[in-house]
Amino acid sequence: MKENYENEMKLEFISKSANEAFARITIAAFASQLDPTIEELADIKTAVSEAVTNCIIHGYEDKTGIVKINAKLKDNEIIIEISDQGKGIENVQIAKEPLYTTKPNLERSGMGFTIMESFMDNVHIESILGLGTKIVMTKKIKIRSEDSEEIEILTKE
Repeated sequence: MKENYENEMKLEFISKSANEAFARITIAAFASQLDPTIEELADIKTAVSEAVTNCIIHGYEDKTGIVKINAKLKDNEIIIEISDQGKGIENVQIAKEPLYTTKPNLERSGMGFTIMESFMDNVHIESILGLGTKIVMTKKIKIRSEDSEEIEILTKE
């Protein structure tokens, strides 16, 4: 049974660092349909940036591969799935630990998963060695009424 989404998009690009900004901006434009705040949009962009960078740096390392993004909107929530067919993660639990990095020589901070988890409502990671990794992140966008914005503007003046 296929779920009904209000909207859905798919994006594929090669694993070049230059495409990280393209992915971040594309998802931000898609998410804007939910009328997020600047802060909510920044959270989404940051999480997407971290996930895509992980695919490029860790998933494919020095090889070129395809990064896939599938984003869906449903009930004022964005669901973002980012996947690669790279080398996979040996131990997801260890990889999620703050400051853990397999690339200290590249000055990686080891905070990618921590950042994703702090900016999104839910982050789910699936990885199989030799087959790749899929990250599914969700964020609920708070519904703001027009009245509350007008009241906020009036009280600031």
